[in-house]
Amino acid sequence: MKELGWGKANLELSINIKENNMPADFKDIQKLANEDVKHLKKAEKSYGDSWMLRGGVGAFMMLCRKWDRIENQTKKENYDIFETVKNDLSKTGILDDIRDLRRYLLLVESHTTKYYDTEWLEKQAKKYQEKNDGKK
Repeated sequence: MKELGWGKANLELSINIKENNMPADFKDIQKLANEDVKHLKKAEKSYGDSWMLRGGVGAFMMLCRKWDRIENQTKKENYDIFETVKNDLSKTGILDDIRDLRRYLLLVESHTTKYYDTEWLEKQAKKYQEKNDGKK
């Protein structure tokens, strides 16, 4: 393991999905989720709910900006995100943007499901699906 200052990474494991077709590591995913919650709590103390100050459109545009950063960084590796991560392990590199995007998505989903009944959302999704299935 190599210490990177912001976490540990096992650089001996290949990030290339073509070489390692491993199933999801749910213990690792749980650790990521726990870190996300910890980070979001810390960020909320500094920034409050600034991510949603401009409403849904502003929240969407914030997600777009994060995605744009990820897309821009992957261009040099022909959009291979695994290669991009492998080649940029800096503290402010692509993993930082991936984490930011994931955390913002958690905030958006949490806000949405908190204020809109989950059953209602599921019914709306079903109506939308039925409506669009007929257009194909």
